[in-house]
Amino acid sequence: MDLKTYIRDVPDFPKKGIIFKDITPLLRAPEALEFTVDALARPFRNQKVTKVAAIESRGFIFGSCVARILEAGFIPIRKPGKLPWTTRRNEYQLEYGTDALEIHEDALSSQDRVLLIDDVLATGGTAAAASCLVRELGADLVGVAMVIELSFLHGRTKLNGIPVHSLITY
Repeated sequence: MDLKTYIRDVPDFPKKGIIFKDITPLLRAPEALEFTVDALARPFRNQKVTKVAAIESRGFIFGSCVARILEAGFIPIRKPGKLPWTTRRNEYQLEYGTDALEIHEDALSSQDRVLLIDDVLATGGTAAAASCLVRELGADLVGVAMVIELSFLHGRTKLNGIPVHSLITY
């Protein structure tokens, strides 16, 4: 399936000069959504993943479905102030500003093998911050899976050799 046909370019969003890759056409097409979730999980089926961690908010859509396929638990990684328990925090640079992510301190342990999911890998700052949180809690990060990779932004370089699986590359 050619998933690129389900991605809409939105110029000047969230600010001038950025071409946003909109996944909502993919989400509203059941066959594309099913294909995407299965394709994200496929390379990790034999990796003994115990937890799927996903980044707020679009990562949650895919991450929870992948967790179900892999028979793993689901761990939300959220913006500051959104989690109700004691958290770990990591601040990072975006392609258009700064932000931070948090995870519950008791979400993962050294016994966990984690797959990290999000919708887009751009500059790599968000994924790198999330991967740091996973590792700070002692878990083994087995890979990162993204629907879209903007390869011209070289986001993989910030992931320091973590295996990256992306379905669509621009």
